Amino acid sequence: MRLIRRDDLTAQPWKNGGGRTWEIAASPEGAGFDAFGWRVSMAEVAADGPFSAFAGIDRTLSVLSGAMLLDFAAGGTVALDAVAPPLAFPGEAAVQARLVQGPVIDFNVMTRRGAFGHRVTALRTGEAAPQGTMLLIARAESTLDSGLALAHGTVLRADPQEDLALLAVGLRAL
Repeated sequence: MRLIRRDDLTAQPWKNGGGRTWEIAASPEGAGFDAFGWRVSMAEVAADGPFSAFAGIDRTLSVLSGAMLLDFAAGGTVALDAVAPPLAFPGEAAVQARLVQGPVIDFNVMTRRGAFGHRVTALRTGEAAPQGTMLLIARAESTLDSGLALAHGTVLRADPQEDLALLAVGLRAL
């Protein structure tokens, strides 16, 4: 099992410069915002503003802490908080974030359309992760059967049978 904590990662500015992100994993490793095949990251949304546009990218967003409203220019508003299901949307969609309860920490999975695909699944306590799961992220403070305590937002590659409040991420080449 490999634990990845946000404090162990290096923050970098968003593509649009409006916030900061912590890359958890990407392929190819070290690829920039315009060259990745897939990317998994956490981000801090500290103020209202637009999301970065990622043409040709499928994106799934989950909130780990805080709450925000996403206003889509094409129509519709979606409320996201730490218990909301993951939200999938095209990376090129024009999206404006409005914070509800101060800063938000979110979890992003992005794949290049036509080359890779992904699925982010919120798991209930005791529920096994789907076959092919690559990463697990604790959505709440949890303790593994081994006694290891995890803060929310901790990412791990672990036995998917562990009893956690998790988001499961599966990635595949198309």
